[in-house]
Amino acid sequence: MTTPLHRVAHLDLVARLKSSYPELPDAPTPDLIDHDRFSAYVKTPHDVGGEPDAPLEFENKQYETWEENTYVMCEVLGWRGIWLSEERRRIGNVDLGRTIYLGLPYYGRWLLAVARILVEKHHIGLSELAERMAEVNARYAGGLQGKPLIATPKFEGDPSKVKRNRHHTHAVGKGDPQVFAGQAGEPKFKVGDTVMVRELPVLFYTRTQEYVRGAKGKIAVVSYESPAAEDETWDGPDQKPEWFYIVRFNLSELWHGYTGPAKDTLQTEIPERWLEAAG
Repeated sequence: MTTPLHRVAHLDLVARLKSSYPELPDAPTPDLIDHDRFSAYVKTPHDVGGEPDAPLEFENKQYETWEENTYVMCEVLGWRGIWLSEERRRIGNVDLGRTIYLGLPYYGRWLLAVARILVEKHHIGLSELAERMAEVNARYAGGLQGKPLIATPKFEGDPSKVKRNRHHTHAVGKGDPQVFAGQAGEPKFKVGDTVMVRELPVLFYTRTQEYVRGAKGKIAVVSYESPAAEDETWDGPDQKPEWFYIVRFNLSELWHGYTGPAKDTLQTEIPERWLEAAG
């Protein structure tokens, strides 16, 4: 049971989370926001490539059981037609805000996305979810202590009552993005073409990294046809598939002050709408 001390300590901890510039107050008046700061505020949280970060030792970490279970659960939700993979990425990696994106483990964000989508699409009520969480917390009070995690009550729903999305229905037996083959027309670019990444305004979601916008590269692969992430993530109607390309960039031209070998390159996948022929 929480105490007044617990509550004030938690509020003090929350108050330490800062998501605005230190020289600005929270909810600043419009005259305090210039174009650069506005662009920074609305930048999608998942686009972190090129940003400075604390040193981190990368290692081949074994996934924990809860992480593997989370992944399987998300795949099952997609298989059942509860959401699209792109929709899961947006809800799990973007709509949480920058503070949660940077502050929680990767699969911790996925778990929040599961809860959110099941509530938003009326598969479970928020009050019911809270009661279930309290029940599980009470069942394992004091930790597992050697007890296995068991789903209680065990229940198997009727899959015929699950509303599957149209992407799931028409991709069965074909796959995605194979299901969109032949729908985008002739590709605008071919292998070897020099292209410029457009600097389109970005709101809410994109898979085109900021660090390549405005940069020149070459088409390495004409990849496949699919709706762009900006559309597919909301499952909008009448989406037109377009070509995706793997574009190769020279790192010495991409990064200011790059000191590596002149032949170093980076490749990333970009939809056609983001590309134009380089003059």
